[in-house]
Amino acid sequence: MIHEVIRLLKEQKPVGLFQGASEAGARALGNRSILFDPRNPKGKDIINQIKKREYFRPFGASCLHEKAEEYVDMYPLKESPYMLYAFPVKEEKKHKIPAVVHVDGTCRMQTVKKENNKVLHTILSGWYQETNIPVLLNTSLNGAGQPLAYVPIDAFIDGLDYIYYADDKQILDRRK
Repeated sequence: MIHEVIRLLKEQKPVGLFQGASEAGARALGNRSILFDPRNPKGKDIINQIKKREYFRPFGASCLHEKAEEYVDMYPLKESPYMLYAFPVKEEKKHKIPAVVHVDGTCRMQTVKKENNKVLHTILSGWYQETNIPVLLNTSLNGAGQPLAYVPIDAFIDGLDYIYYADDKQILDRRK
């Protein structure tokens, strides 16, 4: 099923990720997330339209923990599991992940370890194998001003046709 998620992402389709318990706090950390291809320079606009947010709003990213320092300067931190910090994106990587680079050249990045989120780590690993990019745009699975989805069917918002319901290992397709 992960291969199907990666195929959809490569086709420039946003994919909701729904698994386990709901998250608490200000950031999407992989249990209730919308994932998208960070290589798409219009990615921010596409996802802001789906979420009905202002055009200038930036997005965070999830990255394989072991690859994060290749993309951002995390010094003095060694990890960022909660997407709390905006790190300077390395100049030579900005063009590779434009959808998640803020106007000031930073990225609010979550570093993902397998032991912290096996499903998101598996998706990121497969994405990296397919694209040589260990990063995905990651934002909360809800519309502007709306609560996070409690059950998978509530996760469908306008413009989001696919939800990977990891607990049941199935892709829910709104069009069917």
